[in-house]
Amino acid sequence: MDDPAGAARAAVVSARRVVVKVGSSSLTTAAGGLDPERLTALVDTLAGLRARGAEVVLVSSGAIATGLAPLGLSRRPRDLATQQAAASVGQGLLVQRYTEALAGHGLVTGQVLLTLDDVTRRSHHQNAYRTFAKLLELGVLPIVNENDTVATTEIRFGDNDRLAALVAHLVHADLLLLLSDVDGLYDRKPSEDGAVRIPEVRDESDLTAVDIGSVGASGVGTGGMQTKVEAARIATGAGIPALLAAAPDAALALEGAPVGTLFHPTGKRRSTRLLWLAHATEPRGRVVLDDGAVLALTHRRASLLPAGIVAVEGAFVAGDPVDLVGSEGQVIGRGLVNYDAVDLPGMIGRSTRELARALGSAYEREVVHRDDLVILRRS
Repeated sequence: MDDPAGAARAAVVSARRVVVKVGSSSLTTAAGGLDPERLTALVDTLAGLRARGAEVVLVSSGAIATGLAPLGLSRRPRDLATQQAAASVGQGLLVQRYTEALAGHGLVTGQVLLTLDDVTRRSHHQNAYRTFAKLLELGVLPIVNENDTVATTEIRFGDNDRLAALVAHLVHADLLLLLSDVDGLYDRKPSEDGAVRIPEVRDESDLTAVDIGSVGASGVGTGGMQTKVEAARIATGAGIPALLAAAPDAALALEGAPVGTLFHPTGKRRSTRLLWLAHATEPRGRVVLDDGAVLALTHRRASLLPAGIVAVEGAFVAGDPVDLVGSEGQVIGRGLVNYDAVDLPGMIGRSTRELARALGSAYEREVVHRDDLVILRRS
């Protein structure tokens, strides 16, 4: 059934700073090139949002897709080097189109190319925040994309969805609007008979019976519903409502119409470092804990000590992210480990005082300090 207009959408209508993310599939033709009509429709919506007094940050995919035709490529390349070449050619063209279209509304644009480091490492994060703050103060509409041309790791699916959520946190947004080629979250694939759109998600319990699926079928985009839901989790976990809607419905969605799927905030603002740790890192190993350690971490905000460890898995070094796992294999948290994997087996079950006496004062520190730990699941 449809979401009733009213209080549930009040946060959308009243949002004064909005991060809008649009995917490649919402900007391109079936052949893979940039669709001028779709881009113009999006720009008209953004201009309308600005006209009502809201500040806007646009996170736009499409650089690689825009670069396909000039390079004579018929589809998105799979290898990193060609992806980066297409992004290099396409990024300038994409921003040029946005700049020209927004200038027709009297709006000035600014390009911001980011990597995840820029929104998660403290020194980079502070500089990025100052840049956004000054651009918005000057009335500029920033256009953000992942810095694909110099990416040191492979351009993976969903990066811009996740990046948009982290940018929303970075700029203290009131709303994250995720525009896609589907009109919301469904309980199964929208193409299946009987599929029902879910108008609101208030917490994780609303997702338990949902078949989110996998990567999207578009030949130019990389994100699927999984990445949209994960981006919504990041934003709502930081206290920011997220709205998933079809790109053609963007104007209606921002007016509070019962379209798309509204994800309600589930948490409150927390440090970007912890958001990064929870959502933008890949664990290099696993540390298995006893029940006492699980309880101490999840309910007493304690650090992880060697005495609470029962097993170590993986090859990691000090400073790497590792998953912290309960006795039944459930991941309860993630943290930055202070020891190499090869050092931990000899420390298992021993107190820090005992280790300091036997091995030296360097072994008196925690395995994972509580400030470098994020809880993902409470027992």
